[in-house]
Amino acid sequence: MLPVEQYVATLARKRVAAGVLFRDARGRVLLAEPSYKPNWEMPGGALEADEVPWAAAVRELAEELGWSGPLGRLLVVDYVRPQDGRPEGVVFVFDGGMLDEVELAAMVFPDGEIRSARSRRSARPVTR
Repeated sequence: MLPVEQYVATLARKRVAAGVLFRDARGRVLLAEPSYKPNWEMPGGALEADEVPWAAAVRELAEELGWSGPLGRLLVVDYVRPQDGRPEGVVFVFDGGMLDEVELAAMVFPDGEIRSARSRRSARPVTR
């Protein structure tokens, strides 16, 4: 094995996710209700192998919400501590812009991963 390959083999592996922050005219944030866990969270999900965060966010929105609008800029990159048997990770959060009631009502949940989505002013902390 080459020295570079040896070094790379020692590097830590982290899970990586991408999420999208949508707001409405009243300043509320869109949260999704997953079918597989109890907590509501920002739409998005894990990156696939060799997938860039922006592309993962677009893919996840299409899969989870049937949404195909444009994404805005990167808002934040955050560290997520290990929890519930999951390793530490990094989350990229993109700006989804403003949603109106018509856009919210038009959302569908094609893959069954999401039960519902709605704008909320306050909620429990979002965890991954």
